[in-house]
Amino acid sequence: MTINGKLITYAGIRPKVESNAFVAMGSKIIGNVEIKNEASIWFNCVIRGDINKIHIGNGTNIQDGTVIHVSGNIGQTFIGRDVVVGHMSLIHACKLDDACLIGMGATVMDNAIVESGSWVGAGALIPPGKHVKTGEVWLGMPAKPVREITSFELSEIQRIAQDYRKLAKSYTSK
Repeated sequence: MTINGKLITYAGIRPKVESNAFVAMGSKIIGNVEIKNEASIWFNCVIRGDINKIHIGNGTNIQDGTVIHVSGNIGQTFIGRDVVVGHMSLIHACKLDDACLIGMGATVMDNAIVESGSWVGAGALIPPGKHVKTGEVWLGMPAKPVREITSFELSEIQRIAQDYRKLAKSYTSK
């Protein structure tokens, strides 16, 4: 294991962070992790690809204090483009499709799928194997679908993703 600031080589695998992605101080990116262009990883996140792969797509923002991990038996964590992952969330061995929102403090567990254009509310728990379909809003512990997403909420996902792109650029331009 080689520890070099934010990026930690594990089992001979060094994280791959594209040149215009942003990783804030205090975050640790470990092992088999790929972070694409314009993605942003905010302060004190842990992204641990030690026993399987983690992919974070273009323009996705992983907000402060979030933990992302994998499972050796169950599999990878895949996060698509323009995904909003709120502060202090836990993302574990699951799939988040493009342009969905995971609210602050939410947990998404093993083998769960959150489709594009869906919203997981703050503090929600998506249990293992659950499937959040496009256009659904899920709330609660354990979370359940409560209604369809509004056009305003859909536009908010895009706005937040764009705002975090701009914010990351402001940190790197100073």
